[in-house]
Amino acid sequence: MKSESEKILCRLKHMRQSRGLSQTRMAELIGVKRQAIYDMESGRYMPNTAVALSLAKTLGCRVEDLFSQETKVLSRPVMMSEGDGSPSQRISVAKVRGRLIGYPVDGMHSFNHELRAADGILEEGGGVRLFASPESLDNTVLLLGCDPAFSLLSAHVSRIAPAARVSCRFASSHRALESLAAGHAHLAGTHLHGTSRMDLNVKLARKRLGGLGGTVVGFSMMEEGLMVAPGNPRRIRSIEDLASSNVRFANREPGAALRVLLDDKLSKSGIPPKSIRGYTREVHTHHEGAQMVTYRAADAALGLHSVAKAFGLDFVPLAEVRCDIVIPGDMLEHPTIRVILDVLQSGALREEIASLPGYGSSQTGKIIAEMRT
Repeated sequence: MKSESEKILCRLKHMRQSRGLSQTRMAELIGVKRQAIYDMESGRYMPNTAVALSLAKTLGCRVEDLFSQETKVLSRPVMMSEGDGSPSQRISVAKVRGRLIGYPVDGMHSFNHELRAADGILEEGGGVRLFASPESLDNTVLLLGCDPAFSLLSAHVSRIAPAARVSCRFASSHRALESLAAGHAHLAGTHLHGTSRMDLNVKLARKRLGGLGGTVVGFSMMEEGLMVAPGNPRRIRSIEDLASSNVRFANREPGAALRVLLDDKLSKSGIPPKSIRGYTREVHTHHEGAQMVTYRAADAALGLHSVAKAFGLDFVPLAEVRCDIVIPGDMLEHPTIRVILDVLQSGALREEIASLPGYGSSQTGKIIAEMRT
């Protein structure tokens, strides 16, 4: 018996009539009674494999052209973590602790190099008409963060466990941890800047997760700095050069790790932010900053070496930082997270991370901290 969420679509009548055949003639050609043709076309009877093959051969089509299974689009309650909740917008969906958490698939989240598929459509009343199956959602993990290399992790997970899916969504380190603590994601990526005496990734993770506990696992080492035009025509060599009146700058938003890095260096150098032309002009991703420089809307922008390289820009290094993945304690036994932990130990992932411009894999898979409840 088919489940309530499944329905067989029968196109036999349409195909038969398009060939100019009556039910009686169709029955004669395949050796069944006319009543059988009527029952098939009315949905009362599904043919066995032999009859279906005979029908397809007689009509000059494929079996799937005659009969196909339609999965009923499911509607379930969803909590929108971002956006205004407008109906009919496309959203991505993650199942976190039994709840469906939705994020808009719009703006910068719609595109990579192509349109991004949605997991459902938001309905009136706050529900979602799901395209993704319940099984797919059970095996999907939502990772928030701003390391572009997270897409590599997603790909490596899918290669060894095709049913598992890591859905990556851009968020600053602070935003990622806030959403993780709110139960709106499974994992958070963070790359805050600390000292040898104080690991800010771990400190903030402890603060945000509180009694939930969890594990902080190293993901990558990456080089951060200033993305500048090819050939560096403004001759920008350091933070101090941003104070030049002929340098147009594109900053990151408050809370972004790169903004924290910039403000720290400005403070140590005694440079007032207001002396930088463009300090208050903000972008929200590495790619937006790179685009500003590429299209000559800015002379310098904060970003990663790998992103600068991808856009054909020059790069002025400022710091190397460790990016970690924060896993809440109650998520450690999630089947896809167990796959992730295995992948983080694999030589293949480490090799690919290390091959990226400005990246290192010396900390990949290393347990940075265990946060007890």
